[in-house]
Amino acid sequence: MVKQKTVWVCNECGNKEFKWMGNCNSCKNWNTLVEELEAPQNKGRFEAKTLHVTKPVLLEEVDTANFKRFQTGYRELDRLMGEGIVEGSLNLLGGEPGIGKSTLLLQLSKCFADQGRTVLYVCGEESAQQTSLRAKRLGIKSDKIYLFSETLFSQIRAQIDHIRPAVLIVDSVQIVYKSELPSAPGSVTQVREIAMDCMHISKGNGITTFMIGHVTKSGDIAGPRVLEHIVDTVLEFEGNRQHGYRLMRSVKNRFGPTDDVALFQMSEKGLHEILNPSLTFLEERLSGSPGSVIIPTIEGTRALLIEVQALVAPSSFASPSRRSTGLDAKRLSLLLAVLEKRMGYQLHALDVFVSIAGGMKITEPAIDLGTMIAIASCYCNTPIPSDTVVMGEVGLGGEVRSIPRVESRIKEAINLGFKRIILSSKNLKGLNKKLTEKIVLQGVSHVEEAVKTLLRV
Repeated sequence: MVKQKTVWVCNECGNKEFKWMGNCNSCKNWNTLVEELEAPQNKGRFEAKTLHVTKPVLLEEVDTANFKRFQTGYRELDRLMGEGIVEGSLNLLGGEPGIGKSTLLLQLSKCFADQGRTVLYVCGEESAQQTSLRAKRLGIKSDKIYLFSETLFSQIRAQIDHIRPAVLIVDSVQIVYKSELPSAPGSVTQVREIAMDCMHISKGNGITTFMIGHVTKSGDIAGPRVLEHIVDTVLEFEGNRQHGYRLMRSVKNRFGPTDDVALFQMSEKGLHEILNPSLTFLEERLSGSPGSVIIPTIEGTRALLIEVQALVAPSSFASPSRRSTGLDAKRLSLLLAVLEKRMGYQLHALDVFVSIAGGMKITEPAIDLGTMIAIASCYCNTPIPSDTVVMGEVGLGGEVRSIPRVESRIKEAINLGFKRIILSSKNLKGLNKKLTEKIVLQGVSHVEEAVKTLLRV
């Protein structure tokens, strides 16, 4: 027998080391090396049954007629995927436990089955009876959906060759394993090997494949980063269980836009798409309340209007609290320092809480000015006019900088009936005259000017 070697594999990047080290030499992350037995050498483990022998072709001779897409039945998801799902693509769906990944793929299975496509749903984490009960609760009935409760990949591969489905769903990739590998299910080696085989099955046989992936405590998809490089599309499912909203974000998409979002709402009958997210986020807004500001933000290819709420209160402790929900805490500390320096507000002895309503997470700097106006509004106890939208990036000197794609933000504000927009003076140059006729655009160059314009202090 061949002696098996022990290697240390990085959970983040998949790099191999022959001895334990504190941090990975490749990605420089600490405490990510896991001891595993090296996989045996098998010359044919990545071979797939292709329909024809491939050969190099010229760029002009590539046949793109077979590049087909099919609809999912959800307008928001189709837009997120680039106007439909590509046949033979490999898609990875990640998210926290209980967020609704299995529910969404069961609903998609019904849509695919209604189109006459055969679906093989590998429910490795549950029995076929449990998945069937969930499908009945969602009102799913079809003779095109096959449920297969199995975790051994060789058995799954045999059923794929027997049924020849058009769509394959693996729930989840961390529970499926290959018996010839000595590692445990969910390890770096197993996940990488399963993903590679699914990729060859998808490309070689034209089977559209969906894989569900678990996430770590930090919110990243479990397994090495090479897993995300193998697949064509990476979708992250996030949201707040208390709100019932689910946000699907396209992190990677070889066939469509990236960093785009689609909004769903969870109910007893499953997930329902929300066609107008801005209206949904603003429908519970209380007008005339100090500390509330509407800000237009860009998510992928679309503009969304969100509400930023701020609360400034006296602190009962020696060290005041600085808490934020939906935006970076370090960015909030920077904005508070600029506001205290340029406006003279005594915020160092006050608790400051900032939250984005609806469970959204915003990272772009275009919400800087709106966040500072919300804090100033609560500090002065003066409400912002309910028909006003604020946007702009703020520098350390208190200057209001221009932001990209300002016309898309203005159009979204016009569609929802807002009358005035406060933005950077530099963004007023070159705007479409039709937009300036429909809404009042007021340019500001400094934070102090914006605060005096809105709060009149």
